[in-house]
Amino acid sequence: MSGTTSTARSAEATVPAGRRAIAFLQRYGILIIIALLMAGLTVLSDSFLTPRNLLNIVNQSAPLAIIACALTLVIIGGGFDLSAGAVFGVASVSAAWLAVNVDPTLGIIAGPLVGLVLGLVNGLIITGFNVHSFLATLASSMVFRGIAILITGGALIPVRMEEFAWLGRGRVGIVNIAVIVFVVFALAMMFLLNRTTFGRRVFAVGGNEEAAILSGVRTNLVKIATFGLTGFAAGLAGVIAVSRISMGQPQAGVGMELDAIAAVILGGTSIYGGKGAIWRSVAGVLLLSLIGNGFNILNVNPFFKDLTTGLIIVVAVALSAGRKRR
Repeated sequence: MSGTTSTARSAEATVPAGRRAIAFLQRYGILIIIALLMAGLTVLSDSFLTPRNLLNIVNQSAPLAIIACALTLVIIGGGFDLSAGAVFGVASVSAAWLAVNVDPTLGIIAGPLVGLVLGLVNGLIITGFNVHSFLATLASSMVFRGIAILITGGALIPVRMEEFAWLGRGRVGIVNIAVIVFVVFALAMMFLLNRTTFGRRVFAVGGNEEAAILSGVRTNLVKIATFGLTGFAAGLAGVIAVSRISMGQPQAGVGMELDAIAAVILGGTSIYGGKGAIWRSVAGVLLLSLIGNGFNILNVNPFFKDLTTGLIIVVAVALSAGRKRR
């Protein structure tokens, strides 16, 4: 044991200091950027580092963070899901319609289940027809948007019921219930990815699918499950959002899938699959939220927010490509 440890230390010592520094930045750069951004915003604004503002940032980020956590599994498994925003929209209007016309509790339960079904449909299309996930989910997102409009007739669905609003507006002490749901979901995804056979198979499929098949992994089932989880997460996020604003909208969640993908990539999960972590995606969502919150409280032109976010994403993609080449 001591011999192995000594060998590892010797191998580490032979790596040039510059390469070790780059590896350290690639591994923990997201946390360093968040720390620097928080320090800068604390200096520039008295209203940033207050419990109310920090809790508000986490609460507003909860739906996006829930989607990003599940989407991490899809990307680690070598796929992409461009339909998460459309699933979010269908689930939210389905929940709103059921809450108004049947029962509020049934609406809350149905939202994630609708998302799960749509996610499984995505997985079945991708594996059954051997279509690249990028193209399959791009097409399915258009279909799902059409379903959302059919459910509502293009109109808004107001939902002003206490039995429905508790999920998005309720609190336990000073913490919003939506934040608690997000934390529980993120921990569940971390356990699933890091502590179960299914999680190891997700890494195997994304790292080398052919090798995974030869090892006996049923790769199609793994892919279907990851897309099903992302659909469930988008549905859960949709219910939280419609519960918060008391309104079902067929156009809800437009562009949300791109924000979720950006957060996952910003966190350092490889866009080539096989590498990643849930906590990294949560950090990516936090970084995006801090940028948005910082630009709002400093009253900066929104153009610079998009410019800054885009530049950071380009750097994150470049770092991911650099790791792939090595």
